[in-house]
Amino acid sequence: MPAPSPTATPTPAPTVTPVPRATSTPTPTRPPPPPEGVIECIFYDGLIPRSEADKYVQIANVASNPVPLANWSLRDVSDGPPTFTFPAYSIAPGERVRVYTNEVHPESGGFSFKRGSSIWNNSNPDTAGLFDAQGFQVSTHTYPPGCE
Repeated sequence: MPAPSPTATPTPAPTVTPVPRATSTPTPTRPPPPPEGVIECIFYDGLIPRSEADKYVQIANVASNPVPLANWSLRDVSDGPPTFTFPAYSIAPGERVRVYTNEVHPESGGFSFKRGSSIWNNSNPDTAGLFDAQGFQVSTHTYPPGCE
């Protein structure tokens, strides 16, 4: 009887076993700094017919230090221009300033868009945006409610 011939046994293919790796922890990010200048309210329903030059946005310093407003800007982010850019001015802690449509009130900062027509819509609420000197939006406010 002939001797049995050897049969080939298949060799299993090697398998790749994943090596556990430490997961990376994301770098913590700093929380945004607390607000300094904020839009407190908008007097959006002016009393002066047609031009409503007496409309204003009131900005308050809620920080414990003066806030330099030079090159900060204020605009209607709902509808676009105009944009008011602050001159060199520092707002003291707790102080409030107003930016009027077309009036100048030195007792509240003396700021004005110097615009002969309304900026803030009476019947369709707008949103005002306050931007720092680098162009970052630091505050927004939508009315109503308006200033009391």
